[in-house]
Formats: sequence, structure tokens, C-alpha cells
Amino acid sequence: MYILYDKYHILFFKCASILHQVNEQIMNTQNCYHCGLGYTDKEEIVFDDKSFCCYGCKTVYEIFTLNGLTDYYSFEKTPGATPKDTNGKYDFLDNEEIVYRLLEFHEQETHIVSLYIPHIHCSSCIWILENLNKINIGVSSSQVNFHNKKVRIVFNPEKTTLKEIVHLLCKIGYEPYISLDNYEQKKKKVNRELIYKLGVAFFCFGNVMLLSFPEYFEMEEYWLDNYKSFFRWLIFGLSLPSFLYAASGYYSSAWKSLKTGMLNIDVPIALGIIVMFVRSTVDIIFDYGQGFFDSLTGLVFFMLLGRFFQQKTYNFLSFERDFKSYFPIAVTKILPDRSEVSVPVYDVAAGDRLLIRNQELIPVDGILISDNTAIDYSFVTGEADPITKKSGDKLFAGGKQTGKIIEMEVLSSVSQSYLTQLWSNDIFIKKDRQDYKTITDTISRFFTPLLLITALVSLLYWLFIDVTTAFNVFTAVLIVACPCALALSAPFTLGNILRIMGNKKLYLKNATVVEQMAKVDTIVFDKTGTITTSKKSDIFYEGNGLTEEEILMVKNILRGSNHPLSRRLYDFLPNAAIILVDDFDEITGKGIKGHIDGNLIKIGSADFVGVSKVQTLQTAVYISINKVYKGKYVFANSYRNGLKPLLENLSKRYELKILSGDNEGEREMLKQLVPPGTLCVFNQKPEQKLAFIESLQKEGKNVMMIGDGLNDAGALAQSNIGISISEDINVFSPACDGILDASKFESINYFLKLSKNAVKTIKMSFGISLLYNAFGLSAAIAGKLTPLTAAIVMPLSTITIISFVTVMSNYYARKKA
Repeated sequence: MYILYDKYHILFFKCASILHQVNEQIMNTQNCYHCGLGYTDKEEIVFDDKSFCCYGCKTVYEIFTLNGLTDYYSFEKTPGATPKDTNGKYDFLDNEEIVYRLLEFHEQETHIVSLYIPHIHCSSCIWILENLNKINIGVSSSQVNFHNKKVRIVFNPEKTTLKEIVHLLCKIGYEPYISLDNYEQKKKKVNRELIYKLGVAFFCFGNVMLLSFPEYFEMEEYWLDNYKSFFRWLIFGLSLPSFLYAASGYYSSAWKSLKTGMLNIDVPIALGIIVMFVRSTVDIIFDYGQGFFDSLTGLVFFMLLGRFFQQKTYNFLSFERDFKSYFPIAVTKILPDRSEVSVPVYDVAAGDRLLIRNQELIPVDGILISDNTAIDYSFVTGEADPITKKSGDKLFAGGKQTGKIIEMEVLSSVSQSYLTQLWSNDIFIKKDRQDYKTITDTISRFFTPLLLITALVSLLYWLFIDVTTAFNVFTAVLIVACPCALALSAPFTLGNILRIMGNKKLYLKNATVVEQMAKVDTIVFDKTGTITTSKKSDIFYEGNGLTEEEILMVKNILRGSNHPLSRRLYDFLPNAAIILVDDFDEITGKGIKGHIDGNLIKIGSADFVGVSKVQTLQTAVYISINKVYKGKYVFANSYRNGLKPLLENLSKRYELKILSGDNEGEREMLKQLVPPGTLCVFNQKPEQKLAFIESLQKEGKNVMMIGDGLNDAGALAQSNIGISISEDINVFSPACDGILDASKFESINYFLKLSKNAVKTIKMSFGISLLYNAFGLSAAIAGKLTPLTAAIVMPLSTITIISFVTVMSNYYARKKA
């Protein structure tokens, strides 16, 4: 007995000693200033009155301190990750061929690469990664895509290398993930996570329903009575994958929403799932019943099914946009007999020879055939300085040709998805649109708090009557008022309208533009190239007669210009041989000039060619050769078919304005075409057009500008909605919100009415959804709606809404304006 006592006595003191040591170690543990990991006093490294867990974290702090980046720690406490040892890991980046495959874009002094960085998790991460240029002078800029955990880095290969950048990222705790997929440039990996979750949810839902079914009948049966507890715990086990894995996306979305202080639509969904799980678990533990695991798994399955349907629809719309929506504009193809023809840009194939005029976008990768040119890659890199190219050099899609006309040979078919990225790039999103709130955003702000308040008030009310009913009511309210229908109605409506408009040759950047079009109250038209057409016009010459040689030079200078008047005059002049133009220059709003065989030819306004003040109300292009004024080509503008009825219809609902860079020569003609009271302003330079739009916006007007995308670029960018009219030339205008094929000019009223009907459809769908919620909530609050019934009603409402908006948007699309 005493021996046994001594053994337990010794064991007790040993345990006490171990606990004391562990407690002492915990008390001596501190957190690293950089990464937040714990360390003991023996491991502590002190620098600059800060404590660090290792020399790696201390080194990162030193790097940030030396480069004035200590604000990194003010965004979030201990935001960093412990730097990793990557010696030799990225030696493959010394291989130029591999680096070449990894780069998105590569030119003489500009390389662009997008790196996936899994450690991006907070505002500090974004801040430091977008300030890499302060740590490495070779980095020009870096932009973080937080959602995709990617950083897009623009760097100068003469000052730094991709390997040095990767090592720097590793050194500061942001090691990129570079896989074989990056090297092989495979097709984008399809994210199958949703499919896996849907499969798990279906498996759980089917089996839980099968096992729950016998208890619905409350029959007395030996096996059911004796093994009821076993089956309930089996149901509990089968519901766990659905609750923990399949529904995980709703928890993370709701948590992020709560952290930012904004309640999104996933908050009530996540709360409903959690409450149902907790309630059901309590039921089986205390033998109150079988719980609502069948409802829970059913809810998760139907929710994921709706999300899968939405994803498939979006992918389809995205495919249509990539391959159809952004190429209404043709490119000039040179045929074997040296004749020129306009062809759709997506019909361009490898081996074709293209003619690229001044300010035209290069639509494909190719080889420069002409002697030399300068390419502006600002659309791609943000750098406005043109890069000089010589014959034989490679040209990349997305560059803008500046200078005289060039020829290039196509290496591969048009990279449509890449040009789509340029078109939709955040760089080109207008500043005044950043604070724009969509219909869904506006309603979600009020809907989610109202739903939570309703659920809590109902819970408190029923707690004083019946606790069981109270929790049933609380759960049913959160489920039946699920905002899925509200969340899906706008995207499905606008997505369908976007597709319909694209089929009718109005190509919009995104679905938000449709909503903004519905709010327009003032429409401003440019005149030349917009309400007038370059396809036909009466042109006559006044002045000293031009020789055949002079006409030849004028035609070849015009060949390089994209201005509507230049294109009209070029088509008007007789066919002529193609000759070399040197020092070609096009000055916006003034004219063009160039040298041919030592002769200086200027074509443009009277001031540009050096003619003294002229008193004329004609639209004309003046010509001088070797600083000697020759004469002018006078244009009798040809207005677009259907202009007068279009303007009359628009004037009933909109305030109309006409802007023109020409003189007042056609004021009388315009008066016959435009509705009474329409303001026509002439002699407007590009900057004056922009100022005019600004003045209207200051008056509270919601302005749509319709121009030709050339001299109107500033006004298109400033307006609430900017639409560029396209004839048959490849002018890419990222400043606008949409491109309208000129053949559909008469349909402007139709598109505006369709946008209003789209918003009307969304509001009607909201009304239907609210009716569903009103009936469902009434039954739920009264305690007459079980969570199972709520789980069935919820997806039914979603299917109803999606069907309704699709049918209505197609119906309105078929109606004539």
C-alpha cells in the first residue's frame, strides 16, 4: 500500500514539474514583429527596438526601413510571412526560353509578367506588392489582383531580371507559385471546385433524405425503434461533408463581408445554414427529434445548383463576348494584286498582309514589312513613349501605330481574348464610374440588414411562446427569404441584354453600361463621321489645278490617315500607284503632313496649311505643297439614312445637342434635319467638346456622347456613356463604353429603349421575388412553414426569376423601338 502511494506521489510531482516547465515556456513566448509567429526568449532577435523570430524577418524589416516602406506595418499588425530559403529553386529562370514563355509581353525596355502569390491576404500585402518599384529600380509598376492573388509586374529587363524579382519576392515573404502550366502556356485551367462541391452536396442530400424518410411517418417498427439513434447519428455524419465542405464558400464570403463592415447577400445564407446545423445537432443529442439535416443538405445542394447554373451561363456569355463582341471594325488587307480590301478582323489568318494606318491598333502579332515605324504600347504597358521598329521586327497585338502607313505580315490569327482584356482593362475604366452603384448593390445594402432584423424579431417573439417553434421560425425566415433571386435577376437580365445588343452590332464593355444607358437624359452627337457618313459625299475642288503627280502625292499622304474626311477624299481621288511617304505626321484637330521625294505636302485646316484667314462656311480640306497653297476640296456632307426620324423620336424623351469641329456652313441644312430647339455648336476643338460635356454634367445632366472615336476621344471618356460609331477602319477606342456598327445608326433609339426595358425587367423580377418573400415570411413568422418546405420554396423562386427575366428580355428585344 505504501509502495503504491509512493509511486503515485512521485508521478504527481513529475506531472507538476512538466506542467510548470510548459507554463514557464508559454509565459516566455513572444510574437515576432514582422510575421507574428511565437518564439522563446532564447530565439529572440532584437533590432531597432523590435523583436523578431528569425534573421529572415529581421532582414525583411531592414529592407522596408531602408526603402521607406515601414508603413507596411501600419495597415495590419504582423502582416508578413516568414521568408523562405529558395537557394537554387529558381535557377531555371536563367533560361531565356523559359522566361520568354512566362512573359505576357516583351519589348526592348518593357517586360510584363503576372505571378500567382498565394500569401496575399490583406491590405498590407497589396500595398507592399504595389510598391516594389521602391525596392527594385528595374520595376516600373506592379498591380495586384487581390481576388485572383496575382501581381502584374512591369519591369525593365536592362535593369533587372525576372529571377531577381522572384528572389526579391521570396526574400520579403511573398514567394510566387510558378508551375509547368505557366511555362507551357496551356489553356486556362477550369476550376472544378464548384462541381466537386455540388457532387458532395448531392450525395449527402440524397442519402440523408433516404435515411430521414421513415421517421416522417412515425410508424412503430422494431428495427426503426431500436436503431433510431444509430440512423440519426449516421445522418449527422453524412451531413458533415455538406456542412463543412460544400457550403464553405458561403462562410468565407460572409466572413469577409463582416470584416469589411458590409453585409452582403451571403451573410443570411451562411447564418441560416449554421443555425440549422446547430439546432439539428442539439435535437439528436437530447433526443428531441431527427433534426433538419435533410433540409440543410437540400438547401446547400439547391444553392450550389443555382450557382452552377449561373456560372455556366456566365461562361457562355463570356465566350460569346470573346469571339464576337469586340470586332465590328474591319482591318485593311492587301491582296496579291496590291489592291486593298476591308475584312473583319477575326477573318485575318497567318500569312495575310495588312495595311496599318496612323493611330490604328495592331490587331495581331506579325512582322513589320515596311522600313520602320514607331509603336505606342501604352494600351499594354501604360508607357506612352513609342518604340522604334525596323523592317523584320516583330509587332505585338495591342500596339498603336504612330507615323506613316506601314505594312505587316500576320504571324497568327487575331488574339481576340487578349484584345478583350485590353478593352475591359481597369486602366480604361472612367473615374466617374468608380462610385457607381448597381441596382443589386443598392437593394442588397437594405435587404440583408432588414432580413436579419426580421429573423431576430421573430425569434424573440416566439421564444416567449414556444422555444421549438422559435428556432423553426428563425431558420425558416433565413431560408425562405434567401436573396438568391435578387442576386441573380440583374446579372441574368443584363447578361442576356448584352448578348442581344452584341448580335445587333452594339458592342458594350460590360453589363453595367446597360444600366447607365437607362439613366441617360441628354444625348450629344458629333457631326463629322457620326451623323454624316464617309461612305458617300459630293466633293469638288476649288483652286489652282493639281497635276497628276501632285494628285498622286496627295492620295498617298491621305492613305495613312484615319480621319473621316481623309478617308472620304482618299476614296474620291482616282486610283494611283503607291509611293513611299517620309516623316508622316497627323496632328489631331488640324491635319496631316509628310514628305514625298523631298516635297512637303500639308492637308488639313486653312491655318494648318498656312492660308490667311478665310471667310467660308464650307466644310473643306486645304492643300499646300512645299508651303505653296494649291486649293481646297469642298465637301457637301451626306447625312446618314434615317437621321431625321431618329432625332425626332429621340427628342421626345431626350435633350439633344450637336457638336462639330467644322464651321457653320451647314447650319441651315442641319436646321432642316434636327428637331426645333436642338442646340448646334460649331468650330469645336477636341478639348472644347470635352469642356462642353463637363458643363452639361455640372448642370446635373446624365450625358451620352456619340462620336467617331477620333477627335472625340476626350468627350467620349468624360461622358457618362460614350459610344463610338465605326465604319470600316480599325480604330480602337478604349475611352468609349461601346462601339456601334455604323450600319445600325438608326437603331440608337431601339438600344436606349431596350436598356430601359432591361431595368424595368429587373425591377419587375425584384417585385416577384419580394412577393415570394412576403408570402414565405408570413408563413414562416406564423410558425406554419417548416425549414424543409422553405428549402424547397427557395430554389423554386430562383428558377422562376431566372425564367422570367430571360423570357422578358427576349420579348423586349423583339419589340421595335
